Amino acid sequence: MYPVLFKRLPGNEDLPLPRKMSEWAAGFDLHAAVSGPVTLAPGERGLIPTGFAMAMPPELEAQIRPRSGLAFKHGVTCLNSPGTIDADYRGEVKVLLINLGQQPFTIERGERVAQMLFQTVPRVEIREVGELPDTVRGAGGFGHTGV
Repeated sequence: MYPVLFKRLPGNEDLPLPRKMSEWAAGFDLHAAVSGPVTLAPGERGLIPTGFAMAMPPELEAQIRPRSGLAFKHGVTCLNSPGTIDADYRGEVKVLLINLGQQPFTIERGERVAQMLFQTVPRVEIREVGELPDTVRGAGGFGHTGV
């Protein structure tokens, strides 16, 4: 188990910290820490605060992902998804939302706007070489393995 430390930012004592909404949920729901209603017109994006900062061990990253209910019912999703929060970031966690729906969407204080999943990050060493080992696929790219 990896310890993740959360710091509630001033003025957000009324909001829950990220939490799982069911026993086997993979993600922790994030709540909007907006000071008043924020309306996103169709095609508009907005950076929604969550009211907390956190500290993770260097073996982890946090991924911000859309909530399926908001996407299905309203066309509201996360840009840059999944968004990555690095282990050395100590600022407020924010969610970049976009309204891809056909109607304006209003975000209220405390509304669940996204989910956060934690993943381990392998340590990788980059090595430059003159040649790469061959594979059957080779350099075949987009659409190479079928339609």
